[in-house]
Amino acid sequence: MPNKLVVGLSGNLTRPSKTKAFISHIVAEVSSSTGAASTVFDIEDLGQSFPLARRIGDLDPLARSIVERLLGADVLVVGSPTFKGSYTGLFKHFFDLLDPSSLRGKPVILAATGGGDRHSLVVEHQLRPLFGFFEALTLPTAIYASDKDFADGVLVSEAIHSRVRQAVAEACRVAGTPRSVGLAA
Repeated sequence: MPNKLVVGLSGNLTRPSKTKAFISHIVAEVSSSTGAASTVFDIEDLGQSFPLARRIGDLDPLARSIVERLLGADVLVVGSPTFKGSYTGLFKHFFDLLDPSSLRGKPVILAATGGGDRHSLVVEHQLRPLFGFFEALTLPTAIYASDKDFADGVLVSEAIHSRVRQAVAEACRVAGTPRSVGLAA
């Protein structure tokens, strides 16, 4: 995937962020497997113009450039911490600013983090319908990681690493990259 771009977006508002570290890990895996350039943003990167914006034109130039990079990505990796059983409000606000056709057909890896396993379906019940509205190509393997899957902010769970490899392999197939990322063909 030379001259291609993988973009990650984390819906977390705090730094350091377990969610951003998780999204960064997945983006790095996709980038490494495809040879694509990559970048990761979080909601905080959108700056002060973002919370009050009602449309893309209300954003300052830096925030608009982040939106343009996200819309121009060949593969997206998106995720949010679980907040009251769903994604964060500002994460949703970001997507509320986008034209409904802007993500049509775009490959998207869905991910979320949370305090425990009880919110593990947030990716299926909240994120997948959101990206379905945009007619994005959400990849079959979604990834949820809870606090127990991290140690000192680093992903340590082999089960979650395995799901990441599976999602990355799917992204490679969709992007036309022949690598299987260590999975049996």
